[in-house]
Amino acid sequence: MKKLVAVTSCPTGIAHTYMAAEALQIAAKEMGYEMKVETQGSVGAENVITENDLKEADAVIIAADTNVDLSRFVGKPMVNVSVKEAIKDAKGLIEKALLAKPTERRADEKMPVVEKQEKTGVYKHLMTGVSFMIPFVAAGGILIALGFAFGGIYVFKTPHTIAESLFVTGKGAFALMLPVLSGYIAYSIADRPGIAAGFVGGSLASGAIFSGQFLANPLASGTSGFLGALITGFGAGYLVLAMKKYIKLPKALEGLMPVLIIPVLSVGIIGLVYMFILSSPLIGINTALINWLKGLQGTNAALLGIILGCMMAFDMGGPVNKAAYVFGTGTIVAAGSPIMAAVMVAGMTPPLGIALASTVLAKKKFTDAEREAGKAAWALGASFITEGAIPFAAADPLRVIPANMAGSAVAGALSMILGCKLAVPHGGLWVLAIPNVVTNLGGYLIAMVAGTVVTGVILMFVKKDIER
Repeated sequence: MKKLVAVTSCPTGIAHTYMAAEALQIAAKEMGYEMKVETQGSVGAENVITENDLKEADAVIIAADTNVDLSRFVGKPMVNVSVKEAIKDAKGLIEKALLAKPTERRADEKMPVVEKQEKTGVYKHLMTGVSFMIPFVAAGGILIALGFAFGGIYVFKTPHTIAESLFVTGKGAFALMLPVLSGYIAYSIADRPGIAAGFVGGSLASGAIFSGQFLANPLASGTSGFLGALITGFGAGYLVLAMKKYIKLPKALEGLMPVLIIPVLSVGIIGLVYMFILSSPLIGINTALINWLKGLQGTNAALLGIILGCMMAFDMGGPVNKAAYVFGTGTIVAAGSPIMAAVMVAGMTPPLGIALASTVLAKKKFTDAEREAGKAAWALGASFITEGAIPFAAADPLRVIPANMAGSAVAGALSMILGCKLAVPHGGLWVLAIPNVVTNLGGYLIAMVAGTVVTGVILMFVKKDIER
């Protein structure tokens, strides 16, 4: 009997991580193989692969969109792909791993050479940064909302109260999002030596170093926001990577490289480049974006809602979805963001619409397994976990994905037209009951229901009956 080990990891560490693990385990069982999967999710590594597991393994599968340490798998046949590949074709991935050549370590590299690399480096580095950023965004946004709930809209005027303490703590956590994003992009590229320059670059982008304090709104005037954090993160990472490659010191001084030489040079260079070259154009771009968002009214707002809705539903947790989500989180302010409201309602709609179709409107057009999965999709959609729609989309992409995009476009457009605003970056239905979290709650629920019904009805007409 063949034995395999795998590691799965997605940027949020919530849905894709465990869906990929389950798909691999089911496929291995059907093929008559043993499979142990280590999940590197939001709660850390679980079901960790041991030395004995590695010794007995015939092949290794890495299904991850974040940075995974490959050094322990040297000498084993290995494939390294996006986490979605494991969900779509787990059996094909297992066969590919068993046919792969054993990995080997090049003399000038820390990581082993992998048989096949199907995800781009830039995307992997970006998703690593996003995965570390999301907990700060979620915790900060919800704590700010709780502060408003307990202390009112002027909670910051009542110092040393529980409500004001929650508000200040949330503001501090939320404001770390840009330094963390930039720092861990650099970490993904250059390992630990890149963190210092990345964090400093993100702090410059957020305005922290200029103002003496972190700004709660990463799109605030006078900052370069997400664009600045992305550029400084990638810049710091590749700068440190070049330093590690080209700066050679005598053996007795090599220990100074990671703790003194690289941090001082990289932080200094990033600071000078940002201050004298990047800051003015990036702040100008960010300011223009703010003014454009403020000017969105009527048809323009609806069009943006349609675009965001289509992006959220197109790949359900993939790079297009994450681009829309990151853009939405960057617009959050204390009074709420219409962009974030459109993003979240559009992300909830695909699993909710599929759940409606598979468990209520068109049961006969779904398999028994899909109807059971549809029950879980209700909870996943309500929790803003768009990935709950992936199994259905993978089974019938030409019908399911357009239906999802139509429903999400309707939900996003209605949310923008009705003036809905959201003050938190996650939580789905479960956070809407908190006072001041959402502006125009009734309109927001109308947008969600309308999008859900559109997706469900379209699926009812386009799906074919299942032969039983």
